[in-house]
Amino acid sequence: MTHWFHRNPLKATAPVSFNYYGVATTPAATKVCNDLRLSRTRLLELFTDSSCNPEMMKNAADLYFSLLQGFILSLGDSSQECKLRYIQNFKWTDTLQGQVPSAQQDAVFELVSMGFNVALWYTKYASRLAGKEDHIPKLITPVEKGRDLEARLIDSYIIQCQAEAQEVTIARAIELKHNPGLIAALAYETANFYQKADQTLSSLDPAYAGKWRKYLNLKSCFYMAYAYCYHGQTLLASDKCGEAIRSLQESEKFFAKAEALCKEYGETKGPGTTAKPSGHLFFRKLGSLIKNTLEKCQRENGFMAWHFPALNAHWTPETVAAFDLTKRPKEDTAKPKPDEEVKPLKEPDIKPQKDMYFSGGPLQHK
Repeated sequence: MTHWFHRNPLKATAPVSFNYYGVATTPAATKVCNDLRLSRTRLLELFTDSSCNPEMMKNAADLYFSLLQGFILSLGDSSQECKLRYIQNFKWTDTLQGQVPSAQQDAVFELVSMGFNVALWYTKYASRLAGKEDHIPKLITPVEKGRDLEARLIDSYIIQCQAEAQEVTIARAIELKHNPGLIAALAYETANFYQKADQTLSSLDPAYAGKWRKYLNLKSCFYMAYAYCYHGQTLLASDKCGEAIRSLQESEKFFAKAEALCKEYGETKGPGTTAKPSGHLFFRKLGSLIKNTLEKCQRENGFMAWHFPALNAHWTPETVAAFDLTKRPKEDTAKPKPDEEVKPLKEPDIKPQKDMYFSGGPLQHK
């Protein structure tokens, strides 16, 4: 994953004790607060636990969210807001803006911030968490620009997940040697996903989003190279060598751009782990595939296309000027005379040799 995928850092949060002495007046109320503290601590531990799997994450997240929603949802048919919603202050950092936390005394802020972290953990686990976060619009305090819960960042994360899900499909299609046209179409769509994710971040401060955008851009170029490469194979199979060569040349351009962006991305400072796509076998294999396919196209095009040679060097303006057409004979001697016979060309009679060779072995001719 460190070679192929860029991942922004997880959000950090301040501890929450959920101790409400004098407020929680029964053992049941005290117990639910204690369960909240323990389940939150456990969930935060799993974010950095390398042995954690999706089932463990789901169970821990479900437990905490089910307890936390007691601070948000009104019980019964009441239309009134839950009285516990604003009882606790929560602090969270943002993935792109360092370790300076944002604070809101709102349980919904805790719900969406922790939910964001769970979703980000799933992307780090190379899985896709479906569905949009529908609690964000309920926040009382508007989300600031460039913060994790702002629409631009949420949308970019979602689009990146879609692109990475398709990457798995492309790799599988290549492994199973599916139709090149199908692979080209998938690669083109994936490149557009990465481009769209990049464009979604275009209005953000480069100091925060610059590194992430370099990654999205290089992956877009990489999959455009894949699309043109496999489209070239489709054209070659249809005996369209000239078009295939042009497609492969476009593939070369995008691959070269992706290589350059890999270097720029590695040198760009910003949050998150630094992926190394150019060191990944999947990346290197594409470069060889483009080169080999282009050479094949050029060979086959050479077999099919014949061109007249260039003008002989003896032809110069002076040579042409030396011909005085006014001195031609009046009678057009170029016309054949009626008694002139046009004789067919007699081709030589090639006699078979005594020993003929077929498929590398001698075939005796009798």
